[in-house]
Amino acid sequence: MPASGVGNMSGLGELRFLTVAEVASLMRVSKMTVYRLVHGGTLPAVRVGRSFRVPEQAVHAYLDSSMFEAG
Repeated sequence: MPASGVGNMSGLGELRFLTVAEVASLMRVSKMTVYRLVHGGTLPAVRVGRSFRVPEQAVHAYLDSSMFEAG
């Protein structure tokens, strides 16, 4: 039996991480807007060295929660 947390990464294989530039392109906003969302805690991210990676699912969840119907 593996130690706690070790070998229990089956869910990580399903995660896809996006760069800040990819998130900005997907959301059609500037990279600075994505950095603001990350630093403000609105959009979760993982720091890799000096870069950030955002789970693709988190981007879709953010966009889904931000949708509203006009009118």
